[in-house]
Amino acid sequence: MPLISVRKVEKHYQLGKTQAPALLGIDLEVDAGERLCLMGPSGSGKSTLLNIIGCIDSSSAGSVVIDGQDTAELDDASLSRFRNKTMGFVFQSFNLIPVLSVFENVEYPLLLQDLPSKERKNRVLALLERVGLAEYWRRNPENLSGGQRQRVAIARALVTRPRLVIADEPTAALDHTTGATIMDLMVEMNESFESTLIFSSHDPAVARYARRIVRLADGRIDSDGAAA
Repeated sequence: MPLISVRKVEKHYQLGKTQAPALLGIDLEVDAGERLCLMGPSGSGKSTLLNIIGCIDSSSAGSVVIDGQDTAELDDASLSRFRNKTMGFVFQSFNLIPVLSVFENVEYPLLLQDLPSKERKNRVLALLERVGLAEYWRRNPENLSGGQRQRVAIARALVTRPRLVIADEPTAALDHTTGATIMDLMVEMNESFESTLIFSSHDPAVARYARRIVRLADGRIDSDGAAA
């Protein structure tokens, strides 16, 4: 059984009296441990598809089954718990909480899991060590570089030990060299934690970090195959 099964998914947004299609009949399966890149130009539907897989948004039609769970069967509270337990997220804008320290930002998802404080501390510090930020644990995000903030976001995404990590344009706000370092780190984390990684990009240099590339165009899958 695949970790992710997307069947005939459509998404339409209401714009006044008309509906604007974002996804049109998407079928996609992703196995556990895969490293997959969604590619396509702006407006192709890759972020919309990521948001639906990540249970941040819902589809207008079709089904999304993740780790055996049909996400349409979950109410808002159950969906939030499922997302926190199963997924980690990395966004191009980092989405860190500015009033919290690096440690507190990474710890935040664990507060919803009712773990003992000692275990939370050990997990957070271990991950900050892995991403090279152990000495910065007391700092606030505003005192970090863009690359360092994205490392915090990666640690936060992995701290719950999720089966699935979703990264939407994770290098878009970074320069080329820093972006390459971040992708190297994400590949290392994907392999060492054996988590499934799905990320989006319009940059072929970023897509080469994937083992499989799914190209979208105008809300449809244009091609699906192994990365060159």
